[in-house]
Amino acid sequence: MTGDREISPALSINGRDYRWPVAPVVVICFDGCDPAYLVAAEQAHAIPNLSRMMRDGFHRTALAAMPTFTNPNNVAIACGAPPAVTGVSGNYYLDRATGREVMVLDGHQMKAETIFARFSATGADVAVVTAKDKLLRSLARNHTGIALSAESPEAAIAAIGPIGAWERPDKYSADLSLFVLDAGVALLERQHCDIVYLSLSDYVQHKHAPEEPEAIAFMGEVDARIGRLLKLGAVVGIVADHGMNDMAGPDGSARVLYVQDELERAFGPGAARVICPITDPFVRHHASLGGFVRVYRRNDALDMTAMQHHLAGLDGVEQALLGPEACALYELPEEGEGDIVVIAAPGFALGAAAAEHDLSALAGHRLRSHGGTAEQKVPFILSHPLDPAFAARAEAGLRNFDIFDYAINGVTP
Repeated sequence: MTGDREISPALSINGRDYRWPVAPVVVICFDGCDPAYLVAAEQAHAIPNLSRMMRDGFHRTALAAMPTFTNPNNVAIACGAPPAVTGVSGNYYLDRATGREVMVLDGHQMKAETIFARFSATGADVAVVTAKDKLLRSLARNHTGIALSAESPEAAIAAIGPIGAWERPDKYSADLSLFVLDAGVALLERQHCDIVYLSLSDYVQHKHAPEEPEAIAFMGEVDARIGRLLKLGAVVGIVADHGMNDMAGPDGSARVLYVQDELERAFGPGAARVICPITDPFVRHHASLGGFVRVYRRNDALDMTAMQHHLAGLDGVEQALLGPEACALYELPEEGEGDIVVIAAPGFALGAAAAEHDLSALAGHRLRSHGGTAEQKVPFILSHPLDPAFAARAEAGLRNFDIFDYAINGVTP
C-alpha cells in the first residue's frame, strides 16, 4: 500500500516484472550523449554530480537499439523492450500498402504498452516530459498521468507552475533540454511522483564535439540539474538513445553516400526508393543524413542479391543486409522492413538522393549524426549501487532499454 492506493506486488510489462518504486524514480534519456561527452566533461571537472554517480552508484556502457535514432530508442526505453516488440524502428517510414512516406508523429505504430501507461493505470503518479511534441505523442500513448513537452511550454507551466526562468525555450538550442530538466525538478519539488521520464534533445551534440567549450558548458548545466534531482531524494537513471559521431572529411564537408543515386547509376532510373528513417521535423542540424537507410526495390525484375552485393562493396558502407537478416540481427519488426538495410561505416553518413537533402544549414559546421552501429554505445548510469543479483546480470551486457528495470528493481535507495 502506498498512501491509500491498492498496489499489486508486481506489474508484468512486456515480459518484465516491476515492483512498486520505494522512492521517486527519475530516468533521463540524455539524447545524443555519446560516452565521449562524459569523458571530456570529467576531464574539465564540469560534472561533479555525474562523476559521483559514476563512482558511487553504477556506471557501465550499454548498447542502444538499432537503428540508433530518437523514436525507436525512446519507445524501446519506455517499453523496456526492443523494436521487434514495440513495433517502432524509425522516425520516418514507407507504408508498403499505400506507397506513402510517413513521418512518425504519434504512437500509431506501437504494438507494446509503455511502462508509464501500465503504472499510471494502476494508480502510480507518473510524469513524462519530452523536448519534442512529436515524441510525447508516442510516449504518452494510453498514459493517464502528466505528459508535457518543452515545445509547448505554456501547457507545461500551466500544469506545474513556473519552470526555472523559462517562458519559451528556442527549439534549436540547448534550452529545450534544460527546460525538460527544470520541469522534472519542479515536479519533484511540488507534487508526489513515483516515476518521471525526462527525454532531452541532441541539438548540442549535433553541433559540438565533446571537447568543445559549448558542449562542456552544456554538460555542466545538465549536471547541476541532476544534482537538484538527487537532493530531492530521487533514484536517478541515465541512458542515451544513441551516441554521436563526426561524419565530415578533413576539409569539413559532409562525407555522404547517396544510396538511391548509387543504385540508379548501377541498376537504372527507378530501381529503388531509399528511405532515411532519421527524418523528423527537426532536420536543420543533420539534414536527414545518418548512419542507417532502408532500400525498397521498385523494379521486381532486378536481382535483390545483386543490389545487396553492390551496396556492400561501396566505400562508406559497413553492412548491406537483406531485410530478414537485418530483423534477426538487430531485433527489428519484420512488418514494413526494407528489402535491404544499409548501415554506414564509421565516419560516413547515408542519404537517399542528393537532390533531396538540403545541406545549407550545415554551413560552417561539420556534420555530426547517428543511426548506425558506431553510435550504439551509450552510458548507463544509476545514482545508487546495484544489488548483487542485478550486478551479476549487468556483467552479461546491458541495453539502454534495461534502464527502468534496473532503476526500479535493481537498487535499494
